[in-house]
Amino acid sequence: MHLDRLIKFFCSLRLTVVLLALGLILVFWGTLAQVKLGLYQAQDLFFRSVFIYWSPEGSNLKIPIFPGGYLVGTTLLINLLAAHFQRFEMSRKKVGLFLIHAGLILLLIGQLLTDLLAQESSLHLREGETRNYTEADSKVELAVIDVTEPDLDTVVAIPHTLLRTEATLDHDKLPFAVHVRRFFPNSTVTDRPKDSMAPLPASQGFGTQLLVEERPTVTAMDQRNVPSAILEFTDDGKSLGSWLVSGYFNRNQQFTHEGRTYEVALRRTRLYKPFSLQLLDFRHDVYPGTEIPKNFSSRIRLMHPETGEDREVLIYMNNPLRYAGETYYQASFDTDNEGTILQVVRNPSWLAPYFACILVSIGLTLQFMSHMFGFVKKRRIA
Repeated sequence: MHLDRLIKFFCSLRLTVVLLALGLILVFWGTLAQVKLGLYQAQDLFFRSVFIYWSPEGSNLKIPIFPGGYLVGTTLLINLLAAHFQRFEMSRKKVGLFLIHAGLILLLIGQLLTDLLAQESSLHLREGETRNYTEADSKVELAVIDVTEPDLDTVVAIPHTLLRTEATLDHDKLPFAVHVRRFFPNSTVTDRPKDSMAPLPASQGFGTQLLVEERPTVTAMDQRNVPSAILEFTDDGKSLGSWLVSGYFNRNQQFTHEGRTYEVALRRTRLYKPFSLQLLDFRHDVYPGTEIPKNFSSRIRLMHPETGEDREVLIYMNNPLRYAGETYYQASFDTDNEGTILQVVRNPSWLAPYFACILVSIGLTLQFMSHMFGFVKKRRIA
């Protein structure tokens, strides 16, 4: 009896209407929230969540006040599947309905897979420079690099999620422990005045000449958080010194331990590839006599040692490079016109919305034609 009620509940048309109404409210609310929270934070709060939470001022409590995108979407998917298998009977007249339902189900599954699997990163290249990695747009990592061997660097990368915990981090490839004394999600780093009485942020490296200050995190699309961290390395409880690492630094800090040389840096998370890209030439063309952009283009050399591939590719607006499951778009460039910035998107389910729209379109057409032929046939008989 309870199972029958559960099946009836999930097959209910009323549930469908309620879920669609909740979805409309969620989209409207989340869109307005982007003004204050920014795109990415609003996406995480409203659409990539099971519930939307509210915290009373001055409290750490999280009270669920509205269903999030994952809950609404998953429930709607279950509703469509349950109603489809409960009520649908395969016949010529209902082929259109079958395709419409299949398209909607594929659309929901495709969106879920996009949220779970899609990756966005960027590739910044100067003319003549070659790289085999891209960098995440909003994630950072602590890199501890053993550079002792002249031909081989051993890199230990610690993600920012562990840095935020301000804990002690151990790794098999490191002969010392890393203590995160403080992590700044957004910060400013300035030169230390000679007469400053403020405590030193670190005892080694750049930190002995600088001051670091935490700043409120930013969410606007044209702004970026620059994190910093204060670290201490220890070996068997003995301190090896403390270091200030920051996204402001454009070069690594170096130290030695037990005869080996290490470098440490806080950098954007790197996503390594089995191939390399080299920027041969960047062009920024404008209309004659104006500063109006006419074309942005990057001539890239693609080198893949495993396949022996070595070819040139021209990337320009509306003509991206699609390779190895990734799409490289021309996104921006350096002000001196000698460097390019490519937006890199990996989305294994990028075809799902297209197939879903095709199925829905075919289903609607068949359903319309079926009703139209039936109507015409009745008119002829009359």
